[in-house]
Amino acid sequence: MTEPLRAIALFGGTFDPVHFGHLRMALELREALHFDEMRLLPSHQPRHRQSPGVSSAHRRQMLALAIGDCAELTLDDRELRRGGDTYTVDTLEELRAELGESLSISFCMGLDSLLTLPRWHRWQRLLDLAHLVVVARPGWQLPSQGEVAELISSRSAPPSDLRRLPAGRILLREQTPLPISATAVRQLIARGQSPRFLLPDAVLEYIEDNGLYRTAAASDR
Repeated sequence: MTEPLRAIALFGGTFDPVHFGHLRMALELREALHFDEMRLLPSHQPRHRQSPGVSSAHRRQMLALAIGDCAELTLDDRELRRGGDTYTVDTLEELRAELGESLSISFCMGLDSLLTLPRWHRWQRLLDLAHLVVVARPGWQLPSQGEVAELISSRSAPPSDLRRLPAGRILLREQTPLPISATAVRQLIARGQSPRFLLPDAVLEYIEDNGLYRTAAASDR
């Protein structure tokens, strides 16, 4: 029997700010799919959404504080260090050049992101470099036609393929996220209300110490 591949996963986002919904989702995915690593990947400036409400340096520090005592989650800040517009394909190419072809890489995304995939930069290249783990709420609706429907039909695979192949498969997974949004957190702070118990205490303390989000900011999940 072929030895299973080492498997790492990337969980991307602006994390503006990071909250328990992000952290719990990433941890559940790592445990359920038996990844050797789950890397949280903060983006610098994603092309498909508005600019984050605070700087990359602040978002990186909040994320580092949030996972500082969690060995199951790690921080990969390469997109922040690279700067400029953030393209997932560039990140995956960089990782492949760094880590080689003999391990499995999975990029985690929501169903809403998958539906916009044909608008992503060089999107046809993504599955050459990684698997896509697509998470949606129970009762989700998959497209019945179009490029994304064809991609799911041809590339959908069971979880075992994530340890058998280095890239090329789509895993569809139902999961109920905690009902927390970064938008709601920012709005509470801007109104002078407390977001306590929605995000780690260390993150809240950092926000307060640095006066972040005191005015309304761009939207995010």
